[in-house]
Amino acid sequence: MEGKEMTPEEMEQKKKMAIEMCTCRTCPSFKDCGEEIAFCFPTIGKSKCITEEKGCICGSCPVTEKMGLKHGYYCTKGSEKEQSEI
Repeated sequence: MEGKEMTPEEMEQKKKMAIEMCTCRTCPSFKDCGEEIAFCFPTIGKSKCITEEKGCICGSCPVTEKMGLKHGYYCTKGSEKEQSEI
């Protein structure tokens, strides 16, 4: 997700794709509280209700491969962008 700035339309398109491909709901750390999934996406970011790290499947998620992500535990640590800025 690095490189040139995306237009708002491109960002919305990528967000929709990430949500459709997202495997968050099958993760051992997932807690359903009605939040939008795809925590790896910069405009979504970390969960407000997932606080316990019980295992991470981010590495096997299709979004990770498609978007070239390198981190994990997006639900508790923030999006790829947030973790890369640390």
